[in-house]
Amino acid sequence: MAHRISAYSWCGAVLTALLAFTVPVISAGGVPMRGINVVAAENFYGNIVTQLGGEKVNVTSILSDPNVDPHEYESSVEDAKALAAADLVIENSGGYDDWMDKLLSASPSSARVLLKGFDIAPTKLPDNEHVWYNVDNVQAIAQAVTESLKKLDPANAQLYAKNLQTFGGSLSRVRQKILLMNEKWHGTPVGLTETIFLYQAKPIGLSVLTPFEFQKAIAEGNDPPADTVVAAENQVKGRKIKVLIVNEQTVSAVTTRLQDEARTAGIPVVPVTETMPSASNYQDWMLSQLTVLERALGK
Repeated sequence: MAHRISAYSWCGAVLTALLAFTVPVISAGGVPMRGINVVAAENFYGNIVTQLGGEKVNVTSILSDPNVDPHEYESSVEDAKALAAADLVIENSGGYDDWMDKLLSASPSSARVLLKGFDIAPTKLPDNEHVWYNVDNVQAIAQAVTESLKKLDPANAQLYAKNLQTFGGSLSRVRQKILLMNEKWHGTPVGLTETIFLYQAKPIGLSVLTPFEFQKAIAEGNDPPADTVVAAENQVKGRKIKVLIVNEQTVSAVTTRLQDEARTAGIPVVPVTETMPSASNYQDWMLSQLTVLERALGK
């Protein structure tokens, strides 16, 4: 999806950032802070790195508010400062966060490690950059993060390997939930306001009736074709879907109307987000959303 970026001077921002980091960062006790400086474009990637790196990493996540529409994100001088000091950067790429590439090009560094989730992910759906919604993709991304941490900090390689094993084990909870839901709800017709949830709807076995062009347009911040709007509304009014799954961060007049029509028809509306709630972690975030969906399907 295309995100917009504010038009300030990149050179000025980077200069400010570089000047800010010419002095070593000192802790409250007067001791230089140590660790791998990591910048994550999105907080779910930042959380994954934190789980893998523990106290050995200092993570800054740029997109971190699930109440903010990612389409409207505007990067800041603070973002440039963080990137100027980063040893490791992880972004989604795939057209999702192109603003990161602009920030990175304005602050080049041959020593900085850059990981792109979309490029690493083994499973990609057509015209769908939301690869972090697939558990197998996240496992592969976590593996790449771990290898990068080992290279940046060989002395703690065993710790990172152990943390990866723990993280991988915790993902099994999400896999198990999806498997159980598939056994019970395979083939159930549902509606989606946009493409993000396709990465879980497919392994659950849900039958998505909403026209793909409708989902894609909403995901990209565009008006969907009129005929797809009519089709989506008819599916709701005719109660052809069991639930309507809504991305709360890509809201428009069209999606709001569709939600209202679903509630009028007695169809449960299930919210999902692109950005992880700040008080959660990746695994709990995914499980929480799946649990809400499971309950809605059972009504």
